Amino acid sequence: MVKQMVISEQWDIYKEDDVVKARTVKEKILDECFWEDIDYILNCTSPIYEMLRLSDTDMPCLHLIYEWWDSMIEKVKTIIYRKERKQLNEESMFFNVVHEILVDRWTKSSTPLHCFAYSLNPKYYCKEWLDMAPNRCPPHKDIEITRERKKCIERFFSNEVERRAVNEEYASFSACIEDFSGMDSMKDRGFMAPVKWWVIHGASTPKLQTIALKLLGHPSSSSCCERNWSTYNFIHSIKRNKITPERAEDLVFVHSNLRLLSRKRPEYKEGETHMWDVGGNAFNSMDLKNAGVLEITNLSLDEPDLEGIIFTHDE
Repeated sequence: MVKQMVISEQWDIYKEDDVVKARTVKEKILDECFWEDIDYILNCTSPIYEMLRLSDTDMPCLHLIYEWWDSMIEKVKTIIYRKERKQLNEESMFFNVVHEILVDRWTKSSTPLHCFAYSLNPKYYCKEWLDMAPNRCPPHKDIEITRERKKCIERFFSNEVERRAVNEEYASFSACIEDFSGMDSMKDRGFMAPVKWWVIHGASTPKLQTIALKLLGHPSSSSCCERNWSTYNFIHSIKRNKITPERAEDLVFVHSNLRLLSRKRPEYKEGETHMWDVGGNAFNSMDLKNAGVLEITNLSLDEPDLEGIIFTHDE
């Protein structure tokens, strides 16, 4: 499309206004190296974008963020080294710069809570997951995770006796000893959802089980809460300024929870009420006549999978 623009008759008319600039733009657009660089940039940023999109949803993923960051950095490294035609054990100045930026960003955004939630995911202790990559180790053997987990436990339990009891429970869980040494308990770590695993196998460690059920069901971002303010502004607008705060809060509550509940039902993807919160039956067209800005924004933020389905529907 862009190449067609610079070789069209309209471009010949436009370039008369600034011949030098038009020639430079045309040469750049028709240069294959330019588009190779664009592809390279998109490939490098794609893992970063995907990770940010996943972490910005309502999905319980606090315990997954640490792994997502590590996987994202490895993907970026692979793309850069493939472009530079280097082995992974060689030095890359460009990747060093990118890696420093990513690690600095992670250091600013990560908290001990991320590491504690990561430590409570049974999957990260199972042999199947550890064998998927040569540099993987269980959380209790990772020095960074261990330090941050200890900080989090100290904040949770100021009482020394309770803190020692929780540490003993974590030792049993991480080392697969006592009630965690059963065959089902160890095998289920790699196949069962973390919350279900703790419900079934965590009764012998009540304090740790209580914390695990809270953290493993927690989203990683507060944006899902902040979106309620956008819904509130949509409901309590200039045209609806006589609605009482209590009534507006009730409408926000109903709207947000109705969307969450309906998206779990099969009727949301097909039938007369399919995608009712994104323009209703006219969802094929994403212009403002069929879907409001708020609706499109909520879809973009909440449902990355559905966003891909809708915005690529015409392709």
